[in-house]
Amino acid sequence: MALPTYASPLERVWHYTYLVICALVFLFLIAPILIVIPLSFNAEPYFTFTPKMLAFDPAGWALRWYDTLLTLGHPTPDAVRDSSWWATVWERATWVQAAKNSFWIGLWATILATTLGTIAALGLSRPEMPYRRLIMALLISPMIVPIIIIAVGMSFFFAKACVAPDSAMGAIFGVFLSDKGCLANSHLGVIMAHAVLGIPFVIITVTATLTGFDQSLIRAAHSLGANPRTTFFKVIMPLILPGIISGALFAFVTSFDEVVAVLFIAGPDQQTIPRQMFNGIREAISPAILAVATILVVISVLLLTTVELLRRRSDRLRGVTGR
Repeated sequence: MALPTYASPLERVWHYTYLVICALVFLFLIAPILIVIPLSFNAEPYFTFTPKMLAFDPAGWALRWYDTLLTLGHPTPDAVRDSSWWATVWERATWVQAAKNSFWIGLWATILATTLGTIAALGLSRPEMPYRRLIMALLISPMIVPIIIIAVGMSFFFAKACVAPDSAMGAIFGVFLSDKGCLANSHLGVIMAHAVLGIPFVIITVTATLTGFDQSLIRAAHSLGANPRTTFFKVIMPLILPGIISGALFAFVTSFDEVVAVLFIAGPDQQTIPRQMFNGIREAISPAILAVATILVVISVLLLTTVELLRRRSDRLRGVTGR
């Protein structure tokens, strides 16, 4: 924002000093990303810049570690890359399997968190809701309580949440549970854990959208004969949709990035990208982790850009003009 013409010399000095401080803080925060991205193109198996990289020699740069994401776990990585080779990558490659697990777990956790979080936000936005502050504090507590405590608690709970495989409940829900019929070491358990961690983000974003919502629109819809279902989908939903989508994106990113809960709850079949990165750092350090980190950075930037565009759209719908 430009300074007004009547600004004093001291105000001008402070303005430009403030901009420099902000730029330095931003550079400090983004510096690790600026280092990780070019290192992911290193042709050598090192986590440092080689002389060829510093000299911008093409021989020092390669897509070697991105290719490793496709070949790790492949029985014949050097074979001709025909349709059968790519089919094997889809079925056997370690990183691809982790990506598939992360995507599907994140997708279902996002759907569950968005549905429950939106319902909770709609209820908490009503002035006649009793104990609103207490309920809000409980619902957003996963953002405050250390994740290690939540993961340990869920691990004990899910280990005891079991059904007999030969029972009626086991016949219905057994496909979603582990071999022992428990939530622990199952996809459903991981999805529920990630949904719990994502619900607070949905509640906060939807509640923020409902702050400027005109309640008279609901009364007007009811006066015209609309039932509650029609009112929600025709009046409320279009106005709070940007907040719902923003919360869903945050819930998806939270699920996609979560590793602590996965370590406590998931089994070998629920290997996600963060857990695979953790295993790679602990067992065999490989620059392929840098390639995965770069991909995750790009995905995060795209999602945050989407969130910002949705926020601006929401402001326009509510009549809020930006500077």
